[in-house]
Amino acid sequence: MEKLRHLLEKLKAGEVAVDEVLEALKNLPYENLGFACIDNHRSLRRGVPEVIYCAGKTPSQVAEITRHMLRNGSNVMGTRADMATFDKVREVAEDAKYYDVARIFAVQREEQPKNKGKIAVVTAGTSDIPVAEEAAVTAELFGNPVERLYDVGVAGIHRLLMNMEVLRQARVIIVVAGMEGALASVVGGLVDKPVIAVPTSVGYGAHFNGLAALLAMLNSCASGISVVNIDNGFGAAYAGHQINRLCENNN
Repeated sequence: MEKLRHLLEKLKAGEVAVDEVLEALKNLPYENLGFACIDNHRSLRRGVPEVIYCAGKTPSQVAEITRHMLRNGSNVMGTRADMATFDKVREVAEDAKYYDVARIFAVQREEQPKNKGKIAVVTAGTSDIPVAEEAAVTAELFGNPVERLYDVGVAGIHRLLMNMEVLRQARVIIVVAGMEGALASVVGGLVDKPVIAVPTSVGYGAHFNGLAALLAMLNSCASGISVVNIDNGFGAAYAGHQINRLCENNN
């Protein structure tokens, strides 16, 4: 978006020709690669560029999407990326960074506006950390300060209660939990902040790959909890970022 703003300012100042601007804008609102249509207007509408969901795409497809997005002046982020995908992306972007626990790659060339409000990412157990890191890294890449509070589930609730200051200082709280998913209800009953619950697929047989935690969170008696899909740390971070940005704009 900043690149487009700079281009329009140069046009207004008479520093570039109309034809040059038309050439730069010809791929708006999207660019068709045959196997993917890149939404170049996403950052104008949503404030964040399109994010690549890498699962199900070949490494070459992800790399080609990345190349075109970078050419259009966009930061690039990919979720559910493995090392084979990242290695291919490095061929078109040597400055790409890989977050192995979160399974995210990012190429940050444009300055991201920073939010002041803190997002806390809380997990019930250590096994929930990969999903939590997807949320935490996403939130950080979107320009939010993040506080991590891991392995403080209800099996030892004193661990959470001894860290209440982390929850109180946060503007948004993301709670990541598998098993029976009870931590989201506990946190929701202790704070006056938006709580976004993420059920994970961590658990034994009758857990049904996260369905038990999902249903528990949806049926929470702690009012106002929002729930995203199973293992969807990215979606939780996106929602948290929007809340945080809205608060920033209203201050």
